[in-house]
Amino acid sequence: MNLFQAMSNRPDQPGGRPLADRMRPRTLDEFIGQEHILAPGKPLRIQIERDDTGSILFWGPPGVGKTTLAQIIARMTKAEFIEFSAVLSGIKEIKQVMAEAEKARQYGTRTIVFIDEIHRFNKAQQDAFLPHVEKGNIRLIGATTENPSFEIIGALLSRCRVYTLNPLQPVQIVTLLRRALEDRERGLGELELRAPDEALELIAAYASGDARSAYNALEVAAGAAGKGGEITPEIVREALQKRVLLYDKAGEEHYNLISALHKSVRNSDPDAALYWLGRMLEAGEDPLYVARRLVRMAVEDIGLADPNALSLCMAARDAVDFIGMPEGNLALAEAAVYLSIAPKSNALYTAYGNVRQDVEQTVAEPVPLHLRNAPTKLMKQLDYGKGYQYAHDVEGKVADMECLPESLRGRRYYQPTSEGVEKRIRERMEENRKKKKAKSNTEDTKDAEGKKP
Repeated sequence: MNLFQAMSNRPDQPGGRPLADRMRPRTLDEFIGQEHILAPGKPLRIQIERDDTGSILFWGPPGVGKTTLAQIIARMTKAEFIEFSAVLSGIKEIKQVMAEAEKARQYGTRTIVFIDEIHRFNKAQQDAFLPHVEKGNIRLIGATTENPSFEIIGALLSRCRVYTLNPLQPVQIVTLLRRALEDRERGLGELELRAPDEALELIAAYASGDARSAYNALEVAAGAAGKGGEITPEIVREALQKRVLLYDKAGEEHYNLISALHKSVRNSDPDAALYWLGRMLEAGEDPLYVARRLVRMAVEDIGLADPNALSLCMAARDAVDFIGMPEGNLALAEAAVYLSIAPKSNALYTAYGNVRQDVEQTVAEPVPLHLRNAPTKLMKQLDYGKGYQYAHDVEGKVADMECLPESLRGRRYYQPTSEGVEKRIRERMEENRKKKKAKSNTEDTKDAEGKKP
């Protein structure tokens, strides 16, 4: 079989193909969703209708129509369609197809090369497409669930137009399911099934915007209902068993969810924090990773406004380690809620950031002599420790003594807020500064008096 035997040669009869494959839209009019790029007058629609798509990258979650759109474009532009899987193909296959595409172009045949999961191709494999994209031997259409900015080499990314595809809305998925139940040619119409909206809406909620997942669930439910039967919500729940959440612990969704959790905690929203925590844990996230992130939130967004926050997060981590999962979920939930309702302060986070900046950008001055220990006679002779004031021997336990290097004298890093415990810390710091200032004034007076004739 030649590599250029396109999809048009594939049988359209249902056969043993999954429902999701049989129900693929064949035209833009059948396509549902992605109105932001496919509605009349929108950019991709215009490109397709003008037969001027160029090379494209479709970025979006599973089951939103990336492959289907590529096939529709191939049909409408009357181009040969070659489908690659980044999981199965290597450099050898790429070079072979590129050579055939170049020959085909000489005879006036255009070729669309569709690469599913293009983010799985390494740099060398992606580089292999570059000269052929530049020469116009192929139109490249790539599909990826990962952010192209991170996963696609810059040279290839700059030669492609990126379109973002969104998860389908529940109402759109219900429309697709209803269409599948009524379609006698490709769908389940011959089974003459009945399905109340409640059952289809349940499947749509389960699918989380993934049409393929919804079709698969409908097919299982249809089998359970039998010909002429009714797909009830009970049958749907039995068919679904356990919802599989969209989550890739190494991909962008991982970082999106932890970001949502962190920002919900920072915004003192315990309900949102619990939701995003649950999304991560129920999808199989490592609970110790979540515990580490909660510890980070405690020190970054709460700090000394509530010192107990850090202790509680460490206790939650120990609880997860001690009792395991799923029981440990509650310990993490307790920590997330506590962090959400705790007083917030990033004063310590800001202070350390300023310290780090000064460490990086200022001269690393020697430690002042009065702050150095003098365990040997030589060190004492070199004035190590000279002028040091032992705070416990000073009235008020605060000495008038500069502890920063000379170039940073008087620098203030930690600026406590008026939130929680930090209010008391701020008051104490102000009190200590007043004590130092009073002692400094006393010393200045004594020095002035000592200098009188």
